[in-house]
Amino acid sequence: MANENNISMKRINKFHDDHKWRQFHNAKDLALSISIESAELLELFQWTTAEKAVENKYESIEEELADILIYSYTLAEKLGMDIDEIIEKKLVKNLKKYPV
Repeated sequence: MANENNISMKRINKFHDDHKWRQFHNAKDLALSISIESAELLELFQWTTAEKAVENKYESIEEELADILIYSYTLAEKLGMDIDEIIEKKLVKNLKKYPV
């Protein structure tokens, strides 16, 4: 179950509800949106070094990363997933797959 105590998710849902956007939020379109926003983040690093991109485009990087996280949180909630729980499960799986 999604974490209803998450203040960020409450604010995200309020914004979506105020704009009547949640009706458009299905798993497929949210997954597409994550990919699209990820491409926009990558574009900020194109044709430059990582250091220069961060130095010159920090605010834009923040904004694209926020978009990715907002869509990711929204998708997790839509699917009834708890963000902390799925991250913890993945970290445990990664430790088994990639032992120290």
